[in-house]
Amino acid sequence: MKSRLPYLALMHLIIFMWGFTGILGKLIHLEAFTLVWARMLIATLSLGIVIVLFKIPLKIKGRRLKLWVATGGVFVALHWITFYTSIQLSTASLGILCLSTATIHVTWLEPLILKTKFSWSQMAMASVIVIGIWLVSRDLDFKQTQALGFGLFSALCAALFTVINAKVSEDVKTPTLAFYEFSVGLIFVSILIPFVTEFDLRVFHLPMGELGWLLFLAIGCTTFAFLATIEVVKVLGVFTVSLSINLEPVYTIILAVVMLGEDAFLNTDFYVGTAIILAAVLVNGLLKNRQSRLAKKSIQVSD
Repeated sequence: MKSRLPYLALMHLIIFMWGFTGILGKLIHLEAFTLVWARMLIATLSLGIVIVLFKIPLKIKGRRLKLWVATGGVFVALHWITFYTSIQLSTASLGILCLSTATIHVTWLEPLILKTKFSWSQMAMASVIVIGIWLVSRDLDFKQTQALGFGLFSALCAALFTVINAKVSEDVKTPTLAFYEFSVGLIFVSILIPFVTEFDLRVFHLPMGELGWLLFLAIGCTTFAFLATIEVVKVLGVFTVSLSINLEPVYTIILAVVMLGEDAFLNTDFYVGTAIILAAVLVNGLLKNRQSRLAKKSIQVSD
């Protein structure tokens, strides 16, 4: 049996890296669309190398399955674009906190897409999260309110592609799924840029420091973290990993305070709202685990 300790350490390294992605939205001085375009290009290329080296099959059977995967790729792109737009309009802390509200959307999306049973307890936790968001947002100015809107839409997109991935993951190998989603996302962003904004040509001559952060974002925080998570889940289980991921906003806010001095922009309401949101997400995870265990016991009894 494999020792859990190295995998626990790897899991928290991955979550720390994901927490760092919000900070990178401030450290890499590129417009959000161009930043996402570059991230998806580098991530697609690096993941493609992994697929070739390990001879991972790329075939996806069925037109309907391909459509789901392509849709997931579009929502990944929209999630990243709106996430970084939110951060660039306001703070990394606000952007990552908005992302925690994805739990609200998963509550109603899972029954709709995966045909699971609707959970009133999860909806109750979602209502608590709304209270936290109200506390965070009630003193925001117009620009920060815009950032909040983009951040909340980013959370919706994150919930959509998460549920879509859950739907197709049994039929498509995870690296293959990610490769196609990143590829579709790259194409989608490339088509969208001329209609929405100007492509930021600075991406081709970034200072070495920012180029290093970009490579870290695309290869470390995206390709490596994604593939490593698969191995971690195999050893630690889905519940341990999903519950631990709730630490991502905590890591981001700590990093934002230390590296970006964002504590000067955050008031008491923000911290109280943050505590409420994180507590609700944590309790929601515990409730889902309890429901899952009860369901398994019910199946065993019926057998």
